[in-house]
Amino acid sequence: MTEITGPEALARIAELVEDIDFTMLTTIDEEGNLVSRPMSTRQMDDAGGIWFFTAEDTEKVAEARRHHDVGLAYCDAKGMRYVSVAGTAEIVHDRAKMEELYSPSLEIWFADGLETPGIALLRVTPKVTEFWEPAKGRLATAAGALKSLVTRDTPDDDIMNHGRIVC
Repeated sequence: MTEITGPEALARIAELVEDIDFTMLTTIDEEGNLVSRPMSTRQMDDAGGIWFFTAEDTEKVAEARRHHDVGLAYCDAKGMRYVSVAGTAEIVHDRAKMEELYSPSLEIWFADGLETPGIALLRVTPKVTEFWEPAKGRLATAAGALKSLVTRDTPDDDIMNHGRIVC
């Protein structure tokens, strides 16, 4: 497993998640259960914050306030790329940041746009990220998996690149 630390850590996380729109945000509810729901990633900024819009009066916001530790699970099945981010969450009320990140596509959830009562931002700051991606390109990985299915052999250990990024 590859481990990445230092200045290149945040750049690598951004590269991994930048073109995957939806993630599953996992929080901890009052009973200690893990609860996940889909969220649309708006941006990963230069400081490493991963930004989402949310409504203030949701369970996810209450849960993120009680237990700041959250998880993000990204999946690019077509590209065979999977990313798990363990981080800390905070609710942010910053009008300038909202204006920067807002797009009309969000009106499905926020009918009055940025004037929607209770609109807020959720920022997740990564602590540890793990990823899996094709080690030899998507086609070579698919061919290796198909070969393993046909021959009923275990896939080669190097079929997927597994890495860990510590911020």
